[in-house]
Amino acid sequence: MPKLLYLVAGARPNFMKIAPIIRALQRRPEDFAFRLVHTGQHYDREMSGVFFEELGIPAPDHHLDCGGGSHAEQTAKIMVAFEKICTTHPPDCVLVVGDVNSTLACAIVAKKLQLPVAHVEAGLRSGDRTMPEEINRLVTDSISDWFFCTEPAGVDNLRREGQPENAIFHVGHVMVDNLLYQKQQLEQLPPTHLASGALKARLGGRYGVVTLHRPANVDDGATLARIASALNTLAAELPLVFPVHPRTREQLQRLTPPLSKGITLLGPQPYMEFLNLWKDATLVLTDSGGLQEETTALGVPCLTLRDNTERPVTVQAGSNTLVGTDPGTILRAAQGIVRGQAKRGHSPALWDGRAAERIVAQLQHCLAKGAR
Repeated sequence: MPKLLYLVAGARPNFMKIAPIIRALQRRPEDFAFRLVHTGQHYDREMSGVFFEELGIPAPDHHLDCGGGSHAEQTAKIMVAFEKICTTHPPDCVLVVGDVNSTLACAIVAKKLQLPVAHVEAGLRSGDRTMPEEINRLVTDSISDWFFCTEPAGVDNLRREGQPENAIFHVGHVMVDNLLYQKQQLEQLPPTHLASGALKARLGGRYGVVTLHRPANVDDGATLARIASALNTLAAELPLVFPVHPRTREQLQRLTPPLSKGITLLGPQPYMEFLNLWKDATLVLTDSGGLQEETTALGVPCLTLRDNTERPVTVQAGSNTLVGTDPGTILRAAQGIVRGQAKRGHSPALWDGRAAERIVAQLQHCLAKGAR
């Protein structure tokens, strides 16, 4: 009898991490059945049927529609809605990914119902408990049964926290699985298929890409002004493209002085459009955890506008550098890359496009033995 898994996703990046796992499960129907649960934590108008077709996965089986509200309100809404599903049709395992509120909420519900929990991207730690994601990581890992880690630091963190050795698995990164899958799909499209292709041509093929969304960077006016000062100076030397998150755009409208005309502002980008843009960039400046990893996987120079990272392998082995928010530090690092002094990194161990296969194979063994 196939084991039933509930796969939980709350936002678009979660689906990109779940997608390779679904494709791996679909190759083993004799061992697994699954239901995809979309909590609705983030509403995204781009998540149409085409989005799931691009990922190569079916549309979600359950929509919980739990977006909006404070962290507490959102977490509570997700817990109530997910509990109803789990009590009506109990799964053999609940699999959660990443560190969003949906990850935490559904892990708690599952454990209260005595259901095994598998956490993908387990063990990541920034050491900064002012980040909501850090709290979600810590609590989720404290109650999960099986831990699937993207890098050795995750394994080390879980060991220090007392998790049993036989429940910790270094498997690689499903986000990289999806990146390589989407890159292959992208290479099969004609050059004129995507709007970002025309923008790249207009910029002459030499440009930087910027993303900002973390509250510490965009909600603090002084911090945002420091970052903007560095971007404006850099834009005189290298055109920048900035897909702007809605909440970031609101803050930018208050900025004095405003962003330079050398910075092209875009709306939020579909995955394939954005991949087509950043994969050929001279450098990427970001505060995104996922983009630190994806740029590392493809060897694109990345400057992370934060003082810490929960993904240290991107700095230790990859092409990522932590530069914080000081304008001088940002500029020195960026200008070094523009002038040919880019950091040389390599793709970390097991970031080979097969993490999902390893997760599914290990889950079969774990479920045969039962939860701890």
